[in-house]
Amino acid sequence: MSSANGAGLRRDLGVWAASAVVVGSIIGSGIFLVPKTMILRVGSPEMVFLVWIAGGVLSLFGALSYAELAAAMPETGGEYAYLREAYGPVWGFLYGWATFWVARGGSIATLATGFFYYLANFLPQLESVAFRVPLPIGAGGMPLEVRYGQFAGVGVILFLAGVNYLGVRIGGGVQVAATAVKIGLILAIVLIGLFSGHGSVANFSAGVPTSGGVAGFFAALVAALWAYDGWNNVNMVAGEVRNPKRNLAIALIAGTLVVIVVYLVTNLAYFYVLPGPEVARSDRVAAEMMRRILGENGASAVSVAAMISIFAALNGSILSGSRVPYALAVDGYFFGPAARVHPKYRTPGVSILLLSGWASLVALSGRYEQLFTYVIFASWIFYGMATASVIVLRIKRPDLARPYRTLGYPWVPALFVLASAALTISTLIDSPRESLVGLALVFAGLPFYFHWKRKNLA
Repeated sequence: MSSANGAGLRRDLGVWAASAVVVGSIIGSGIFLVPKTMILRVGSPEMVFLVWIAGGVLSLFGALSYAELAAAMPETGGEYAYLREAYGPVWGFLYGWATFWVARGGSIATLATGFFYYLANFLPQLESVAFRVPLPIGAGGMPLEVRYGQFAGVGVILFLAGVNYLGVRIGGGVQVAATAVKIGLILAIVLIGLFSGHGSVANFSAGVPTSGGVAGFFAALVAALWAYDGWNNVNMVAGEVRNPKRNLAIALIAGTLVVIVVYLVTNLAYFYVLPGPEVARSDRVAAEMMRRILGENGASAVSVAAMISIFAALNGSILSGSRVPYALAVDGYFFGPAARVHPKYRTPGVSILLLSGWASLVALSGRYEQLFTYVIFASWIFYGMATASVIVLRIKRPDLARPYRTLGYPWVPALFVLASAALTISTLIDSPRESLVGLALVFAGLPFYFHWKRKNLA
C-alpha cells in the first residue's frame, strides 16, 4: 500500500506487541465500570457470569474468523480490506467512515471518559460542571453539561496521539509495557479480593429486582461486548506487523482467550466480596471492593490501576484506529492528506491527528453509558459483515492463500453473524436514540463516497 508521499509504513510490531494491542485494547475501562449496568439488566450474579461467557465466546468466534482474514490479507485497515474484497468498495468505505466518525472516535472518547471518572477519585472537583450548552443535546434531551474532567480526558488523548506520531515502534513499546503493568495490577486486585477473608460464597446468590428477560440479557450483553471491544484492533495495523501470516493469528486468538480468563476471575472477586445489590449501586465496583478490604487506600490503588488500564487501551485504539482513515485515503476514499506518511517517523501522522482531534470533540459530547451503546451498535453491524466475508471469500476467492483457516468453519462464523444480527436488533429496540444516531452517521458517508469515487474515475 503506497502512501500519498511515497513513504511506506514499517513492519516494526512483533508478536508480543501485536498481542499487547489485542489484550491492551480490550481491557480498558469496561471491566471496572460495566458490572453495575449488567446486574441491573439481568438481576443476578449467575446471569452476569453467563453474559460475560456469552460475550467472550462471541468475541472468540470473531477472533477465530478474523484470524483467517488477517493471515490471507495482511493489509493496513483490517475490516476495510475484507469488506472491500468481499462486497465491493462502497461497503469498505462505509466501514471506514463509520470507524472514523462513530466506532473508533467514540471508543477513544469513551475510554477518555472512563479515565476522567477514575482520576476524579483523587480530584473530586473534576466532576464539577465547567459550563452548560443550552441546547437539548445532553442526556434525556437536557442541556449538555461539560465537566472539567472531560478536558483531562482530552489531554490524555492528545498526549498519546503525540506518542504514536513519533513511530509505531514507540507506540508498540508503550503498549507492551502498559499492558504488562495493568495485567499485573488486575491480577493483584483479584488475589486480594479472593484471599482477603472479606468475602462470602453467599454473595453469589444475592440479586436485585429487574424485568430481565431476553431484552435485559441483550442489554447486558451490549455492556459486556463494550468491555470486550478491541479484539479486532490488531487487524488494522496488519501492514506493520512482522511475519503477519503467523503472528496475527497468534495475537488474535491467544489475546482474546487471555482477556476472557481475566474478566471471569475479576468478576469472581467482585461478587465474592460484594453482594449483588452493592454492585448495582457502585459506579466503580473494583474501587468499592478494595475499599471494603483495605479502606480508602485500596480504592485509590484501584483508581491507579484503572487509569493505567485505560491508558493502554487508549494507546492501542489510537495506534490501530488511525490506520483505517489512512487506508481509505490511500485508495482515494478519504481526505487526501490522511494518506501521508511522515518521512522520518514512518507513521500516518495526519490520520493520527485527525482521529485524535475528532475523538477529543466526541469526549466533550456525552456520558459514558450513551457512548458505549453508540459505539457498539455501529461496530457490530460491520463485525457481522466482516465475519460473513470469511464465507463469502471462500466462495468468491477460492484461490486466495489462507495460511490459517477458521476453526469450526462454517459454524463459527455463521453463529457469530447470527448473534451480531440479534444484538444489533435488540440494541436498536432498547436504545433507539443512540442506535439511530449511529446509523445516520454511517449512511451520511454515502454522498462523500460518490464524490470521491467520481474523483478517482476522473
